[in-house]
This record gives sequence, structure tokens and C-alpha cells, in this order.
Amino acid sequence: MAQNKDFYAVLGVPASASQDEIKKQYRKLAAKHHPDKNPSDAKAADRFKEISEAYTVLGDADKRKQYDQMRRLGAFDAFDGARRGGAGSRAGGAGGYSTSGGNFRFEDVDLGGLGGLGDIFGSMFGGGGRRTREPERGQDVEVTLEVPFRTAALGGKVNIDLEVNEECPVCKGSGGAPGSKIQTCPECGGRGSISFGQGGFAVQRPCPRCLGRGQIPTEPCPSCNGAGEVRARRKIAVTVPEGTDTGSKIRLRGQGGHGSKNGPPGDLIINFVVQPDRFYKREGLDLIAKVPINIAQATLGSKVNVKTPDGKKVSLKIPAGTPSGKRFRVRGQGIHKATHHGDLIVEVEIVVPEKLTEEQEKMMKEFAEAGGLKY
Repeated sequence: MAQNKDFYAVLGVPASASQDEIKKQYRKLAAKHHPDKNPSDAKAADRFKEISEAYTVLGDADKRKQYDQMRRLGAFDAFDGARRGGAGSRAGGAGGYSTSGGNFRFEDVDLGGLGGLGDIFGSMFGGGGRRTREPERGQDVEVTLEVPFRTAALGGKVNIDLEVNEECPVCKGSGGAPGSKIQTCPECGGRGSISFGQGGFAVQRPCPRCLGRGQIPTEPCPSCNGAGEVRARRKIAVTVPEGTDTGSKIRLRGQGGHGSKNGPPGDLIINFVVQPDRFYKREGLDLIAKVPINIAQATLGSKVNVKTPDGKKVSLKIPAGTPSGKRFRVRGQGIHKATHHGDLIVEVEIVVPEKLTEEQEKMMKEFAEAGGLKY
């Protein structure tokens, strides 16, 4: 494959695609073009290698970040120009391209803060002929969880359904159908990695046929198509900490993606979004509650009962002559978080009746006239 091919175009996804979208598209393409499903189709085999190569980079968040940086800098065009000895190539030396003898050397190209290209491509593609059979940690899974306002304020539990990679229950992660034998991978000769490139340069990457194992089964598992893992839904009870606010995060160790080759699982990262409440609004650790009162209560004074988030009632005295919008603070009845306690702030709102009976209207006029009020 040409080194400057756009991996996003190979998979048919935009550069803004999420990791889950990239993984979903890769699985779709890999299932379609897998050599075991197309045994006599050379084009399908080449296409499978191509999409596996792209996913090796884009499927890993760290490698994808490096790839995006190089893509923005136009580094892949620089590779091609240097390899051909064309415009933009320079003699070897600090930050230069070495084309001596027609050989392009990644380690000779320095991108400043990104380091040498040899290091970058080594990390992106598993360079140096390193085999990739050691245990690998599963991917972290990040989800957004909406929680009710009062659950976030008081703490509680919320169940979520999560789709993650699990070890295939049929082949137990081996990738082989029951009763099949394990043989040396014909693609990489058991090395677990293959070289690719053009002209005088090449880099190593995990073998797309055996996924870096160096071995393949004589018959792939019908359940996972040889991958050794399947997508599964898992129900998880998430503990919402007391005082949780929108933007809060928690990490659940070992609840993420399945680790390959007996590697540990990844983590589940929960991003909380708190749903609005019809009665309370939050300002830091304080709770704001609007309480309606009538004209008589505001004019003559009164007592009102206000509920706290935990269902308790507090009695609040409203002084005579209280205007609409006046706030009263009830200490310690707001959000509790660790050792900090917010307050409950009650904002009174004078509600005027839409209609009055004749008797009520007469009494209101008498009241206004006695007070010298104009209406």
C-alpha cells in the first residue's frame, strides 16, 4: 500500500469519526473482505490488508493522535517526495531527509516536538519486527450517562446497558472453531508482523491475517469469525456520588473492553449529565427553589413549608411586606459534597389571581382606597 494513503478514506469514515464509529466500520469491512470468506479473491485479500493496516492506526487513540498530527503537517507528502528525491527533499543531517543510495530513512526526519519519524512509525505500526503476541490491555470505554436531578444531589444507583467486547464463549478467545487445529500463519510466516512500504523504505505492522498471533486456526470460529471476541451487552449498576454535577466523571476499573491474549480489561469512564428539575435549580452547592405566595401572605406575612430534596419539610417565616423575588436562606439544606454543605435558597414569587369574584373585587377596591392606592 502507498505510504501516503489516507487511512480515513480507506475505512470510509470522516476524520471527525468517533473511536466507536471507526471500530464499527472496520468490523463491517473486515467481515466482508476476510480471506477466509473470499478464498480465491486476490482483490478481497488486498482490500482486507488495506483496511487492517488503516485500523491498526485509527483504532488506537494514541496512534490515531500521532497520525492526525503528521497528517496535518503534510508529513506523508514529505515521505513520498523524499523517497523519490524530488522537490522538498534535503540532504541528510539535522532535520533532513536521507536519500543516499535511494534509501529513505524515517529516523533521519525530525518533526521537532513530535520527535523522529522512526520513533513515531515504530509506535504506530509496531516497528522493529517486534512480535505482538504479548497480553494487551482492553480499550477504555467512555459513555455519557443522564441522571435525575435528585439522584445526582443525594447520590444513588443507576443501571446502564453497555455494549463492549467480550471473550468469544465458543472459542474461548482462540479464534478457532471447536476441533480445529492451530497452524503457522502463511501471511507472516509465524512472525506476527509483516513489512510494507515502497522503494527503499519499509515499516513493520502486526499481521492482519493472524492479528499478531503468528498462528491461525485451520477453521475460524463461526461465532466471532476468528477474532476471538464478540460484541456483547452488559448491565452495570453505576453508583452516582452525592453532589454529582454535569461534567463530573468516575472511572470503573476493569469494566471496559476485553483484553486480548489474556490481557487485563480496560476501564469504563462515566461522564454525568444531570437532568433539570421542575422545582430546584443549582448554583454551586446551593439549591434555588421558587415558592409561590399570594398577595395577602406577602402583605400580612405568613409561614410556608418548603420541601428539601430528601423529602423533609422546613418551615419558613415570610415577613409582612415581602416583595416578589425576595430570597431567604435555609442553612445546610442544599447540596452535600464530602465535608461541604450548600444552602437552600427560597425565592418567593407573588402570584396574582387571574379572576376575582364580585365580592373579592369589592374588598380589594376598599383595601386600595383605604391605603390611598390608585388603580
